[in-house]
Amino acid sequence: MGQRLSCRQHHENALFVAVANGDLEVVEALIEEDPTVLEETSGHAKLSPLHSAAANGRIEVLSMLLDRSVNVDTLNRYKQTPLILAVMHGNTACAEKLIQAGANMLMFDSLRGRTCLHHAAYYGYLDCLKAILSAARSSPISNSWGFARFVNLRDRNGATPLHLAARQRQPECLRTLLDNGALVCPSPGGYGYAGSTPLHLAARSGSLDCVRILLAWGADRLQLDSSGRIPFTVALKHKNKACAVLLDPSSAAPLVWPSPLKFISDLNEEAKALLEKALMEANREREKTLLKEGDIRSSPLHSDGEDDDIDSEASSSVELCCICFDQVCTIEVRPCGHQMCAHCTLALCCHKKLDAGATCPTGPACPFCRGAILELIVAKIKSCSDEEFESSPTTKPRRSRKSNFSEGSSSFKGLSTMGSFGRIAGRNSGKIAEKE
Repeated sequence: MGQRLSCRQHHENALFVAVANGDLEVVEALIEEDPTVLEETSGHAKLSPLHSAAANGRIEVLSMLLDRSVNVDTLNRYKQTPLILAVMHGNTACAEKLIQAGANMLMFDSLRGRTCLHHAAYYGYLDCLKAILSAARSSPISNSWGFARFVNLRDRNGATPLHLAARQRQPECLRTLLDNGALVCPSPGGYGYAGSTPLHLAARSGSLDCVRILLAWGADRLQLDSSGRIPFTVALKHKNKACAVLLDPSSAAPLVWPSPLKFISDLNEEAKALLEKALMEANREREKTLLKEGDIRSSPLHSDGEDDDIDSEASSSVELCCICFDQVCTIEVRPCGHQMCAHCTLALCCHKKLDAGATCPTGPACPFCRGAILELIVAKIKSCSDEEFESSPTTKPRRSRKSNFSEGSSSFKGLSTMGSFGRIAGRNSGKIAEKE
């Protein structure tokens, strides 16, 4: 009997070694010899062969095991599914395969009560995060729980995935979550440091990138944690001076993406990219001024040496915006057809303060004809030679050495410094498209 037990243990050990190494032929041979070996677990964590394949990124072995009708949501000692382990190790292909096989994305582990989405945000695995969010939109989760509820799930300590991304300095995950409906100002839970919001945690970690993104999405600089501290105070306490300068309530508020406007939410990718770039540039100018006043060197996501200008001949061959006389007209207003540059369009949209509680907030009017703006599209620009070309996010507009957008023209003077949307609560739908 002892010899039989020893032989079985040898088969089990050989199976887990083969799974970890991705040796498909050996795994198949061992299972054919003794199919019950699939029910065994290994180590203190009690990992099944499927757990091991997912954690080690062995997609061929994982596919073979799934074809043998192995339970896709089998649990280890910590109630972690193979999907959770695949995400924790950044194995996107395995995660996608498990999701296709019907893995439950609403499984919570027993350590901190976190889902696979929490773990993707915590470890900063952007591809895994996007795969989960994409699958959740078309899965039963959307019909039963609702997609927005899934994105804003809290773990046992009250942390949403957005909290974890901000705490772990993961700006790309932060931006992706916000773009998929994460609440930028969730009510303070019990997570971590005295019921902090994501902005508190970004201030604590000293991540300028995360602070920039959250502010541009409308995070409230005056929101208190459960200890009565604002993010500015938290940044000062942890000696993150650059973050503190941006979070100082006495400084000018940043421009915020006007997400409640329907025609802004429904923008195509090219038009959205143009407006997002304008928003980013305006906030970067504000940031440089604040950091200079605070005697702190700025560390923008984009290199300051990047040349956005085009030569004078090309600049003079296209018509400029009739509001600022500085930028090329890249955005067309529908239905009237009037054109503006992205900077002036953004200033116009951010100038009119919206009622966040209104179901159908009214947008601003066209500054030329005062007609209602129903849609914004990428403009087709006429050059002096009557050649038309369609503007794209890669088109480089003519810029002067000192942008009029930061100062304001006669029509929009001072609009870029107005914090009209700084306290918009609830779900936002825009993003800040920055490059690393």
